[in-house]
Amino acid sequence: MKAIVFDTFGGPEVLHVADVPVPDPGPQQVRIRVHASGVNPVDSTIRSGAMQAIIPTTLPAIPGIDVAGVVDGVGEDVTDVAVGERVAGWADPPAGSYAEYALASQIARIPTELSFADAVTLPTAGETAKRGLDLLGVRAGETVVIHGASGSVGTVAVQLAVARGATVIGTASEDNQDYVRSLGAIPILYGEGLVDRVRALSRQVDAVFDVAGKGALPDSIVLRGGTDRIVTVADPAAGELGVTFSAGTPKDWSTGDLAGLAELAARGDLTTTVAGTYPLERAAEVQRLSQGGHVHGKLVLVP
Repeated sequence: MKAIVFDTFGGPEVLHVADVPVPDPGPQQVRIRVHASGVNPVDSTIRSGAMQAIIPTTLPAIPGIDVAGVVDGVGEDVTDVAVGERVAGWADPPAGSYAEYALASQIARIPTELSFADAVTLPTAGETAKRGLDLLGVRAGETVVIHGASGSVGTVAVQLAVARGATVIGTASEDNQDYVRSLGAIPILYGEGLVDRVRALSRQVDAVFDVAGKGALPDSIVLRGGTDRIVTVADPAAGELGVTFSAGTPKDWSTGDLAGLAELAARGDLTTTVAGTYPLERAAEVQRLSQGGHVHGKLVLVP
């Protein structure tokens, strides 16, 4: 099969197309014929080697966590899904999702009304969004600032926070202000003068969720009057500032939550946005786009 492989840690240039054997599913695994592979910022962090302590990667490896497609084969002890069913979930390394076939042990069925590209926007983004809001304890009547509200995680986080009854102020670029508003948030520009812009909208900020990692933590501390109830999933400066950094692991993945999000998206009650679809061969270029930020929704590779 065709796959994107990296044999050494480094920049996007280490990614290359290779012909590799089709993987065989092991116990409690399924093999998925990949129709869509989601590209996440964490893919670049894993490729660089910076995530070895949290997500150990044995080389050579195929990148990619988010996967959507059709079950092509099942391993021993798999009884809850059958060949031919449409699913989405998280690929099991080292057979990642940047390939024609991937292995997975944590998957959820997806409705026929939901495209594979839209389905693949949900696994990592949905888990990350819910984890951050849960850590912050966001609840009805509160005001929460979400940095990076137009990205794949921000898109879901804004909608989940609004569904909890919170008022959401979402930072984004000028081009993405209308999009953030369409999600139910109050959009504002990020960057210099952020504190004044937020305070012009609300004197009280109960929580801050940073999914952008673009240096907004000092302003967030000012808005909160301390480091309490600030969570980042993207800014490595968190430790120096005393802010909570949350890095998800496979233990945080929930197929039940994923199935619920897929149902909401299929009914039109949850917006999913695909920033663009690209062939596997452009994986290095797409990772560069992902690293650069300012992406409106999810970048998707299509074998």
